[in-house]
Amino acid sequence: MRWQHLFRNKSAWIVALSAGGIVAYLLPRAIQPFSAVERDLLLMAVMLIGGIPMLIDIAQDLLRGELGADALAMISIITSFLLKEYLAGAILVLMLSGGALLETYAVQRASSVLNALLKRMPQIAHRKTGSQLADIQVDDIRTDDLLMLLPHEIAPVDAVVVEGHSYMDESYLTGEPFTMSKAPGSQIFSGAINGETPLTIRALRIPKDSRYAKIMEVMRAAEEKRPRLRRLADKLGGIYTPVALAFAGIAWAV
Repeated sequence: MRWQHLFRNKSAWIVALSAGGIVAYLLPRAIQPFSAVERDLLLMAVMLIGGIPMLIDIAQDLLRGELGADALAMISIITSFLLKEYLAGAILVLMLSGGALLETYAVQRASSVLNALLKRMPQIAHRKTGSQLADIQVDDIRTDDLLMLLPHEIAPVDAVVVEGHSYMDESYLTGEPFTMSKAPGSQIFSGAINGETPLTIRALRIPKDSRYAKIMEVMRAAEEKRPRLRRLADKLGGIYTPVALAFAGIAWAV
């Protein structure tokens, strides 16, 4: 399903088009279905169909004052077309679109993991008052509340066991594929999965201060830092690109 979503991205289609054109161009002569002229026309089509949408995106970035390494790639594609180096241009199109596709895949994967972690957290907890149980929203849990954790439920907060004995799966938190024994006095962490026996627990922290919530905060922060790192790369590209063009101009003049 993830790849189906990716192929709705234009970069995926450009990758497929450019890769197919390059492979067809490089086929051995014995099985080559195209003449030399037709192969050049094939790569020209790859550069135009695949390159023009990317060049438009890069040009829009330049108009916004975002000078990055992609600008150098744009100049290289245009130059290879003018010099009739169609294979080099098609390879550049493949490299740019492939990089964009991999970035899209990485972002979607990180987002899907974050969403999966968010969805697995319970929304309802069972507050225990004497012998009575009352369902409450997890956000309404307060420190020292007594809660009933039923079999196979996920602990909504960091807590300590008051009554009962069970085994809990903490692999989501620790990465270790072992169940941990829990008895009165044992500490449990939010996000851990209870075993077969109900437990009475006392909340040590409110949900937003519990371990699972902190893990989620770190993951959100990591995802939010990605655009800042991207801007740093673009700033470096903004320095590198004029320098590279200057050296190219000097070499051309000499």
